[in-house]
Amino acid sequence: MNSWQIGSVQVTRVEERICNTSSSPEQFLKGMRRDVLEELLQRMPEHHFSREHDRLVVSMHSWVIRSGGKVILVEACCGNHKPRPWAPHFHQLDTPYLANLAAAGLTPQDVDIVLCTHLHTDHVGWNTRLENGRWVPTFPNARYLFSDIEDAHWNPQRRTELDANRASVYEDSVLPVVRSGQAQLLEDRVHALDGLLSIEPAPGHTPGHVVLKLVDDHAGALFCGDVLHHPVQVWQPDWINGFDGNPQQAIETRKKVLAWCADERALLFPSHFAAPHVAAIHREGEGFGLSFAPATLP
Repeated sequence: MNSWQIGSVQVTRVEERICNTSSSPEQFLKGMRRDVLEELLQRMPEHHFSREHDRLVVSMHSWVIRSGGKVILVEACCGNHKPRPWAPHFHQLDTPYLANLAAAGLTPQDVDIVLCTHLHTDHVGWNTRLENGRWVPTFPNARYLFSDIEDAHWNPQRRTELDANRASVYEDSVLPVVRSGQAQLLEDRVHALDGLLSIEPAPGHTPGHVVLKLVDDHAGALFCGDVLHHPVQVWQPDWINGFDGNPQQAIETRKKVLAWCADERALLFPSHFAAPHVAAIHREGEGFGLSFAPATLP
């Protein structure tokens, strides 16, 4: 179990799984050049790319933040037993996620807040779990936070033309927490969780995507969701993820996030970087570079 200390705040990574991307690098990152990719891969651990499969490697994990006596879980990953025949990478998984949460010293009842940066299937799955044939909230005492703009985009009751597969994700992984009264939809503005943590709009990947910023004295961190998917995008922020809904806006948000991390010396906590998962961003010429930040706590 890996943890990082950011000022008075402890952050722990809870793994769901490590996997290859389902598509080639060119499909996963639009605009990618192989010669540039090969150069950048030399600047990071080799396990960020599978040469055997010709696939980028990504991680699925949550970040558990202990701040001011509260437990905040950022990202709910893919979830177990979810029917996703249209997305084999996410279909009927059976991972030890809850055991990994227990290894971090937590039960689902201990979580006070769940933040979904957006409502894609690999970020909402553990919002719910299957119990006696019904999808019920995994974290019974938590408030589930996500953007109202995001809800309007993925909620089939608010967007009747939504694709049936996308609607099914909402129905099994979001709707149960809405019905339980645990969902809190956020307006399109900055929201302070406490004196150290704030949620901010970061659209582009999806319309209502948000990030979480942590500022504690001279230490900082930014939990960026899918603003970035792979470390090569630090050097090449114009490489667009194939699932970015608004590519130009996604690029602008990506550069804004990288600039804030570089200028504030804040660590970047992405949702999909392979080990060591966390990056320190710096300015490099007219762009950005990174050094990985290994865990500071056992």
